Amino acid sequence: MRILILLSLSLHSAFLSAQFVSGITYPDTTQQLIDDVNDVSVALANTITQQDLTAHLTILASDEFEGRETGEKGNEMAANYIAEHFRDLGLPAIGIENTYYQGVAFNKTSWKKNSLIVNDQEYKHLWDYLAFPSMNENIPTLISNEVIFLGYGIDDAHYSDYKGNDLRGKIIMINEGEPLDVDGNSFITSSQTPSEWHDNIYKKLEVAKKNGVKFVYVISNEIKKFLGENRKYLITPGLELGDGQHRSAFANHAYISPGIAKEIIGKKAKKIKRWRKKNKKKGKACDIKLKPNLTMNLDKDIDVLDGHNVLGYIEGTDLKDELLIISAHYDHLGKRGKDVYNGADDNGSGTSTVMEIAEAFAKAKEIGAGPRRSVLCLLVTGEEKGLLGSQYYAESPIFPIANTVANINIDMVGRVDKKYALHPNYIYVIGSDRLSTQLHEINEKMNQKYSQLILDYKYNDPSDPNRYYFRSDHYNFAKKGIPAIFYFNGVHDDYHKITDTVEKINFQKMEKVARHFFHTAWDLANRNDRIIVDGKVE
Repeated sequence: MRILILLSLSLHSAFLSAQFVSGITYPDTTQQLIDDVNDVSVALANTITQQDLTAHLTILASDEFEGRETGEKGNEMAANYIAEHFRDLGLPAIGIENTYYQGVAFNKTSWKKNSLIVNDQEYKHLWDYLAFPSMNENIPTLISNEVIFLGYGIDDAHYSDYKGNDLRGKIIMINEGEPLDVDGNSFITSSQTPSEWHDNIYKKLEVAKKNGVKFVYVISNEIKKFLGENRKYLITPGLELGDGQHRSAFANHAYISPGIAKEIIGKKAKKIKRWRKKNKKKGKACDIKLKPNLTMNLDKDIDVLDGHNVLGYIEGTDLKDELLIISAHYDHLGKRGKDVYNGADDNGSGTSTVMEIAEAFAKAKEIGAGPRRSVLCLLVTGEEKGLLGSQYYAESPIFPIANTVANINIDMVGRVDKKYALHPNYIYVIGSDRLSTQLHEINEKMNQKYSQLILDYKYNDPSDPNRYYFRSDHYNFAKKGIPAIFYFNGVHDDYHKITDTVEKINFQKMEKVARHFFHTAWDLANRNDRIIVDGKVE
């Protein structure tokens, strides 16, 4: 699973008022499980075994695969292993050049030079300020003696710092947050409920881009904390989708300390102080011209890396034009020196599970009982780099998005967290009711009939600070309006560490949850009507 970083922190939080299930469903164990192998769903689910899951995961999470980092040798080895499995199952090669691959290109970006001088004072990147190479275009030299202090950088019907200002080609400096009155009420919402501008810096950067702003300095009041949270992503090259060119919806920008902001403000400090008082009283906007001598260099290195999503396709029968996607990411964190981040749970467990589900669907075709809808078992790369592989598929789909009925996403399902240490037959369910209450009901029904797991919706709560709904590959499908359900075992002490290894996997639990995922997928692939979408995209 992707770790919570800057982009996740900044997502708009206005959805908090929505009501989604967040409790726990305990199965009625007085009702007998359906385990009759004459039920085709049971017979096929039973082909998913601990032995096969162990075999796949032992290979995928071995040191030989070097942690499967996107763009690296081990990642390509994993892709080849998955493709060979699909070939052995007799699945059609629907990818590029009659292969099982969808090609995905990545820009690997880092700073060749990154410097900032204000009034002859030189500041240090990753100490006084920070700029993400993957979110900025190349700026070899930026020289100016004018910066516009634009308050909060907001352009809203209820409050605008842009109104009446022509900022094309200008450098601006803005505050985080939004204007509040003396009682703490937002001038935008007229209440103490924050507006969508409050913690969404990217909305401000989009507005700056649309207004032709050349560069944005964002004053970060907790720059040291911000640096600490993001240092690992800044000192190692980052990845983004691309073919050597950088295209961004955001204005070029850097986050600066209050000390740098003070130097840029210079003699206009009193004027800004007066503005702050007026802003508190009347919500007065701001466009104060500052006169620093400023030189900045943001010169990038960009390497293009090739990667692959792996496609396991099972064609349907009478409803074959409709598609169910079952996804998991097969990439992980790679190597650091001699240390291998094997990623057995994250997400070798999900990858192995999808491989086994693909085998169950292939077996259905073999015995003449194939699914009515087509099924795509999609193993994606680049999840740890920002959900990139699934983003690429969602934006460049093999099959029409309009015909995609649902997404089942499986990310970390081989371990047991502390909460369920004594009750391992559980799974966390996220997103099932966000876009389709029917999807939620189907999952519950299949669980009661075939699995009788504890279904915990704790992380589906919109107020949960982990925000897992936005942190795995299903979200790229949900953004397109496709109902998505995300299965997850919760985090553990080995998450994103070199100790996430195969011997710690609970394969008995993994088999049980994998069979449940298949039962839910089987229902979705075979019901008469595609599920109803009755929720809104977040």
